[in-house]
Amino acid sequence: MKKTDHYNREPSSVMIYSTVWCPDCKRAKQFFGEQRIQYTNIDIEQDEKAMAFVEEINDGKRIIPTIIFPDGEILVEPSNVDLARKLNLKTQAERTYYDVITVGGGPAGLTAALYLAREGIDTLVIEKAGLGGQAGITQEIENFPGFDEGISGAEFADRLTRQAHRFGVETLQSQEVTGIEREGQYLQVQTSDETCYCARAVLLTTGASYRRMNIPGEEELIGTNIHFCATCDGAFYQDKKVLVIGGGNSGFEEGLFLTRFARQVDIVEFTPQLRASRILQDKVAGKENMHVTTNHAVKEFKLKDKRLGQILVEDRSTGEIKAWEYDGVFIFIGLTPNSTLVKDSAELDQWGFIKTDRMMSSLEGIFAAGDVRSGATKQAAAAAGEGATAALMIREYFQTLGG
Repeated sequence: MKKTDHYNREPSSVMIYSTVWCPDCKRAKQFFGEQRIQYTNIDIEQDEKAMAFVEEINDGKRIIPTIIFPDGEILVEPSNVDLARKLNLKTQAERTYYDVITVGGGPAGLTAALYLAREGIDTLVIEKAGLGGQAGITQEIENFPGFDEGISGAEFADRLTRQAHRFGVETLQSQEVTGIEREGQYLQVQTSDETCYCARAVLLTTGASYRRMNIPGEEELIGTNIHFCATCDGAFYQDKKVLVIGGGNSGFEEGLFLTRFARQVDIVEFTPQLRASRILQDKVAGKENMHVTTNHAVKEFKLKDKRLGQILVEDRSTGEIKAWEYDGVFIFIGLTPNSTLVKDSAELDQWGFIKTDRMMSSLEGIFAAGDVRSGATKQAAAAAGEGATAALMIREYFQTLGG
């Protein structure tokens, strides 16, 4: 079905008609963010014309999300599979057997894959979100060797993906691996669509996710007023006031990016000392619309009409509880490893990262590289290096198997 939007113009980007409380709306917006798809969000509870438009499309029913694509096609309450199909994302592989299956398509996974493919080793990369991983949704990468003027995360991810494809790597997107089991000499990789792929070796480059605060009000506001990706959601805060939680490099980098939209961007850090590099601290100090507060603990997000009302913050030096008011919050307080696939079978360190010996986990044939690996430095350049190393270790492992 094709229609123009309720302002009688053909949409120039994906348009999502939603509400702040709708879980399917949050899921769809997260999907587009992961795939680096630009979209415009319209809250139908704040826009009477939008409400009437949704009712017109859906025979008088307020069904959300209602999503309009640039070609005019409308999807109502689509699943992630529906969205992937609409975007022509490849979610099923051409074969069921590969020499190596890499789970995760960030810098570590794609680098390993292209190294393996160059050696004639059939390699499949399965990525549950967008190829490029967290690097792909980073606004700008300034410290990757060879890019003397920096490079946007999206362009970096696109280049790395094209390079892998050039050497014959097959890639899947929006496809999640749900289990890995050994079947004799093979490893079986199960995906969410119940497809099973086999390989002689599996490389886990599943990375790590931004850690949550686990305080009252956080869960209810995630995807509405609480976010973990400035590149994905910063545009929602044009001329608004935003708080960044976390005084490390990520918090400062994302905070600086948010100044492109927000009129005020403040940073709060739990400890008395900042962890960000001096160059980033100097950049923030030079911004008139940025302020940094240290030694303060965010204790609770208070809701008002299903949106962010106040933020309760404790001054750790005095114990005083303060009530701050912001339009949105971006959280960057560290990483939690995405090691669920082997958490009950492989040896992990005390934080849940996968321990390795010559890049192999304690499970024969299952390797790990990048941010999910114990001892990784959480840098894009280091992840790429680990991917290359893992490829060489897998090649050596194959030699011990006799092929």
